[in-house]
Amino acid sequence: MIDVGALLHHVEDAAPIDAVEVVAAELGEMVDATAVTLLIADFSGRAVVRLTSAGLVDGARGQGVEQAETLPLSGTTYEKVLRTQQADVQDVGDGARMVVPVTDRGDAIGLLELDLPRYPSEDEVADISGAAHALAYVVIAARRHTDVFEWGQRSTPFALAAEIQRRLLPASYTCEAGQFTLAGWLEPAATVGGDTFDYTLDRDYLHVSITDAVGHQVAASLLATLLVGSLRNGRRKGLDLAGQARYANDSLAQNSAPGQFVTGQLLRLDLCAGRAEIVNAGHTLPLRLRDGKVEEVALAVEAPFGVVPGKDFLVQPFPLEPGDRIVFLTDGMVERNAAAFDVAAALAASAELHPREVVHELGAAVLKATGGDLEDDATMVCLDWYGGPPRGRTTEFGADRDLASAPAGP
Repeated sequence: MIDVGALLHHVEDAAPIDAVEVVAAELGEMVDATAVTLLIADFSGRAVVRLTSAGLVDGARGQGVEQAETLPLSGTTYEKVLRTQQADVQDVGDGARMVVPVTDRGDAIGLLELDLPRYPSEDEVADISGAAHALAYVVIAARRHTDVFEWGQRSTPFALAAEIQRRLLPASYTCEAGQFTLAGWLEPAATVGGDTFDYTLDRDYLHVSITDAVGHQVAASLLATLLVGSLRNGRRKGLDLAGQARYANDSLAQNSAPGQFVTGQLLRLDLCAGRAEIVNAGHTLPLRLRDGKVEEVALAVEAPFGVVPGKDFLVQPFPLEPGDRIVFLTDGMVERNAAAFDVAAALAASAELHPREVVHELGAAVLKATGGDLEDDATMVCLDWYGGPPRGRTTEFGADRDLASAPAGP
């Protein structure tokens, strides 16, 4: 039996940059592993990264003593474990290689890979999986104090505009709860286009936003910063949805040059009543998958944020039924050289996928349709609504048990 408390105790004495390696090494000793490695998810969503500060690794990126080895996911055991959120154990000579997900509330942070001198029992698999879930909290805590994890996850260096844009996104791109699962993703254009998504969850409400600032590069990122900052400030002041929209609109109008604007949608979902409302400021209509059929959700379209100072925005009811899958998206998914991509067909084929995988699949598909040359950011948020009263989750090692055991899709 692995003593998770004793495992985490070692974090207190370690420097933040070493905390994960220390915990991994202690876990290795507890299970007699000959090797233990953490692989974190790359920002591309199509690779994992092995970080190490010991020994040179061929083909790895380096920064001082730190090394980052990028391993593509496609067709690998790593991809299978991330998608299914189930441990994988393979015979290797006289021992076994085990790969387990490192996950918190459905956010796939990475993987833990162990080489064991024996094939593990079911109890050992469960113990190691539980320890990997605990490691997720170590990673979350450690990366607040160091850039090493952030650097390692960037297989492609960020331009300044992308750096600014990254700071506007939520700390976790996925959130599982009893009544819903939500996941977002952003595929940046070569000239960053100012897209953002955001969400927050409190006792009674889920708030979701998706926005698209006019222009490209640093100017668009700064405009997006102003809009997202004002939305968060208004929300944290306790403003209702109409108040948040009005406050963000006036903040933009007062603090940006004439002609600058941001399209966007603000959703507030009342978890107790099971009802949702939305503000649509000049933004691309969302899509709904219901009973196997994909349709646009019909909404009145108003002026973007920043165009009409002092404007009061219409708060519209948002039709939502248990079993609905809603995808909010920016125009980079459907316009310019992405126009040939059939988002509706791709969404219809996604019914068996976790929302985290839906947004990854859509992002990969739009990249393929554009030959990897996006002319505008492509951003999406997938919301699965299960309905019912507020309640806890049924989880297994950081992932929803029902969703974790669902088919991984085609």
